[in-house]
Amino acid sequence: MESFSDGVIAVAITLLVLGVTVPQPGGSLAHELGIRWPEYAAYVVSFMTIGIIWINHHAMISRLGEADHTVLILNLLLLMSIGILPFATELMARYLRESHGQTLAAAVYSGSLLVMSVFFGVLNRHIMLVKPSLLSEEVAPERRRQIFSRAVTGLLPYAIATALAPVSPYLTLGICAAVAVFYTRPVASGTESRS
Repeated sequence: MESFSDGVIAVAITLLVLGVTVPQPGGSLAHELGIRWPEYAAYVVSFMTIGIIWINHHAMISRLGEADHTVLILNLLLLMSIGILPFATELMARYLRESHGQTLAAAVYSGSLLVMSVFFGVLNRHIMLVKPSLLSEEVAPERRRQIFSRAVTGLLPYAIATALAPVSPYLTLGICAAVAVFYTRPVASGTESRS
């Protein structure tokens, strides 16, 4: 399961770069690169988000001693939500500075991250709270609740980012970036060392 998941995540993170385009020759290269900043911003936020999901997914799966059918199905749903992120990223990058469509593009982008966060939370809940017997070693109930709580921390900011898309697509992208920065901290995902 972990190898399959790693493969899907690797493909999704690789596909992100296809949304970053090289300017056509002619004119000022610096200017052409500068006006493509939404592509770079969306790429960085999505790359970091998928990378962090990979780290947290690895931590979550490494706690398992075995996987039941529900874990497999929930994992597939999580991977499906990760697989759509290259499309949502390109949509955000392409429409961020347009006069029409930027609100919907921002809502689709942050909504995609929200859906991914929901599936990650549901999978984590199943492992940590519903079926702790699947864990490879016993984890105290308070520690399991703490890990689950950290796993769903991104839900509220992603929901806010999606709701604020009509107000400002830039704010939506900024909130999504802030969530990615938050989850780069080991303590945010429960991957800190336990000494």
